[in-house]
Amino acid sequence: MKAISYLQFDGRAEEALAFYENALAATSVKMVRFGDFGQDPNAPLTEEEQNMIMESRIEFSGNIIMISDVPLFMQAGIGEIIKGNTVLISIIDADPEMNKRYFEGLSEGGTVVMPISSTPWSASFGMLIDKFGVMWKFNGEASKFLDGFVS
Repeated sequence: MKAISYLQFDGRAEEALAFYENALAATSVKMVRFGDFGQDPNAPLTEEEQNMIMESRIEFSGNIIMISDVPLFMQAGIGEIIKGNTVLISIIDADPEMNKRYFEGLSEGGTVVMPISSTPWSASFGMLIDKFGVMWKFNGEASKFLDGFVS
């Protein structure tokens, strides 16, 4: 069993998918649109909804992020999609060069909260909010740090 990050968007999933594919140097990208399943005559989708991403998956450096859109008909049940700070994706235990490369790619069009740098707890630490409002934290020595305090 695995737990992964799954990002939901309000019509911008395809744009986000392309951005993350480039920023994270993805090794594999798969995508299915709502319209790929045909129309249900009892609940027809608009052309815009048919073109939205129903499910996608990006693989990079042995990791996975999944991304989808949430059309209005689904938001009626789960709630409105709002940018926020309740989710943070943390890249841990990567070497400083990999952290720097991903940090630079993801910060394009976003906001750097803490530039990637050496700290007392990590040789490579930084935080940013990407252009889609998703917060990222990089900690090159997260496991080593935790293992030093908790056995």
